[in-house]
Amino acid sequence: MAEAKKDILESEEWQKAVDYEITDHDIERQRKLLGYDQAAKTREYIQTATEDNIRNFAHGCGDDNPLYCDPDYARKTRWGGVIAPGMMCAQINRPMLGDPVPDEIKALRKSLFRGIHVFVSGSQWDFYRPVRPGDTIYSFNGDETCEVKASEFAGKSVIAVRRDVKVNQRGEVVAVYRILRVLTERKTAAMKGKNLSIEPATYTDEEFAQIEEIYAAEQVQGAAKRWFEDVEKGDSLGTQAKGPLTVTDVICFHAGGYGFVPYAPTANRLAHKNRQRIPAFYVKNEHGIPDVAQRLHWDPKWAQAIGNPMAYDYGVMRENYLHQYLSDWMGDDAIVTHVHDEIRKFNYMGDTQTVTGEVLAKRVEDGQNLVDVAVKFVNQRGEESVRATATIALPSKDNPLPMYPEVPRALAQKAAQMMARHWELGGK
Repeated sequence: MAEAKKDILESEEWQKAVDYEITDHDIERQRKLLGYDQAAKTREYIQTATEDNIRNFAHGCGDDNPLYCDPDYARKTRWGGVIAPGMMCAQINRPMLGDPVPDEIKALRKSLFRGIHVFVSGSQWDFYRPVRPGDTIYSFNGDETCEVKASEFAGKSVIAVRRDVKVNQRGEVVAVYRILRVLTERKTAAMKGKNLSIEPATYTDEEFAQIEEIYAAEQVQGAAKRWFEDVEKGDSLGTQAKGPLTVTDVICFHAGGYGFVPYAPTANRLAHKNRQRIPAFYVKNEHGIPDVAQRLHWDPKWAQAIGNPMAYDYGVMRENYLHQYLSDWMGDDAIVTHVHDEIRKFNYMGDTQTVTGEVLAKRVEDGQNLVDVAVKFVNQRGEESVRATATIALPSKDNPLPMYPEVPRALAQKAAQMMARHWELGGK
């Protein structure tokens, strides 16, 4: 492994690929962009929700909850049909039309953080409506914060939070998705390489059988109401398994609808056009073939070259696994209103995550019966890879059908204005 890393680091192509640094000028430009919102023009793999793509997305995350996957079952629930897993909303987007980007904004963005490695380190969600078949999702987004930190793993880094406001075809805010991104210099991360001593996980038949036992015991609360009155502080949310992680899992996630647009993996002529559009995103592999920088999620040699022992998952995969864990526990009638998660460790190929959670508190607020929960993912090395908290509105004897929270007025007005402008410009 160390020899393979050395070969890559000494190659001319690698030296070109990592010859980018985080500069004070880029940091200053990034901070000037804070607060500027723009209509998102990306055309994701999924633009309008359907029964089929909702099911395919759930299956791509290993989720078979009938509320998402079985129309006959879902028609008998409070929703009257299938709804999308909450975090699927992040992967649905039709281009929103908006006014041209001002020249000063274009200048600030030009080649900003060019060649700098970016990974998702966590997120925060606020949910306001379900996504149903027939819903088209638009969004507008902008950076909210920018901090500079010294990282033990990657030296100088930038921590940036981007807010994505997800809006349906009626101009209603469906969710607000805040993404925590970490920007690091590829060369610095590779030279640190403190994780290169981690060996790939292997399992005996007995160890794998223990994982299978966890899967076999998992249950979906489903139609059986989890009453607010029956929940107490300290209650367990149960145990689930996620893994062992394979490249197949990453493929399934992409096939289920994770496009990663505008950096989506493409082939042949489309790949050629993408290489012309964003050449810095393509780095030659050991065979001299330019390939996407994001291949660190399935290419072990490239992952090693930037300081990791092997390929690893997308952080958003575990965020979707988190939502599955919550929805399995809470039942069909409950609503996840808020989630905050931190991706604290990489999830490498072969790693198995054990997911557990507990009730932190219960409270009544604005007529809603809420429970606050904490969830953690722990891998087979005993490391906590995800730490999360969430708020869930549960049914109660006095309020059997909890409702989503109201959208803040200023945000609702801005969403309506953005969609009105979209229609004025001839949007579909």
